[in-house]
Parts: sequence; structure tokens; C-alpha cells
Amino acid sequence: MRYRVVRTLAGGALVLGALSGCGALGGGNSAQVCTDTKKAFQQYVTQVRGVPAAEPERWRQPTEQLAGRLDGLAKQADDADLGKALKTEAGELRAAAQGVGDGDVSRLDSVIRETPATIGEACD
Repeated sequence: MRYRVVRTLAGGALVLGALSGCGALGGGNSAQVCTDTKKAFQQYVTQVRGVPAAEPERWRQPTEQLAGRLDGLAKQADDADLGKALKTEAGELRAAAQGVGDGDVSRLDSVIRETPATIGEACD
């Protein structure tokens, strides 16, 4: 389990890298929404890095908070594709939070790995 927790944190770092140029070409408020999305993930990764690997159940609340933040950003997004990507990601994070609460980070690991493709594509 410790390996999965470390891998999930590494995935979070990849998310941040993939979102670094986000929103550069989007219209409306896409650039700001993408910047705010990156900040939300930065805060999340910082928060969960402070949780010992042996206590992944403590990731549940920050994961649910991130999902709520992404829902809020989805509502703000002028671009329909970006809003849909954020809403989808929020739903995936909520579903993953259930397992994290029981100490299973496998779904969260998958969500974090797939985030650069789903949100990064919408932000480009």
C-alpha cells in the first residue's frame, strides 16, 4: 500500500506539470479557470504530502474538498469542454475518496494518473 501512496503523490506532481501551460489558447475565462485548477491541485498535493503513507484514510477529506473545488470551477468555466472535464474529474475524485477512506488508494491513483489527459486537453 505504501508504494501506491507514493505513486499517487508522484502522479499529482505530473498533474501539476501537465497543467503548467493550461489555458494558453482557450477563450473566455479558460486561462483563469485552468490556472485556478492548477492551484487547487497544488494545494491538494501539498496537503496530502503531509499525511503519513501509513494513513491514506486521512486523504479522504482533502480529496472530497478538491472535488468540490473542481465542481465550482466547472460552473465558472465559459468553455463547455473545460467545464465538462472538470465536472467529470470531480465525480471521479468523489468516487475515489470513498476507497481512500477505507485505505484503498488504487482508484485515486488511477484518477490522478488520468487527470493530465482529461483536464490538460481541455485547457490547451
